[in-house]
Amino acid sequence: MRSSILILVVLVLLSYVPPVKSGPNIYINRIFSSCWRLRGTCKLKCTGSELYHIICNTQYLCCISKSSLPILVGR
Repeated sequence: MRSSILILVVLVLLSYVPPVKSGPNIYINRIFSSCWRLRGTCKLKCTGSELYHIICNTQYLCCISKSSLPILVGR
């Protein structure tokens, strides 16, 4: 009797599926939406503290913070 109740409780707990956000995992999404050595982020517009460096695709800009920009050597 005791083991059947335990089995029933385990089956009920296993059948419960917690609600989750649909879509890709936040870490996977961050990797695919990043650019330039994972330091930038692909966005439609850069914020005030970020600068445009390269193009991600036809619509998005690679926005990088000023401290992460590469050092320009020569002219």
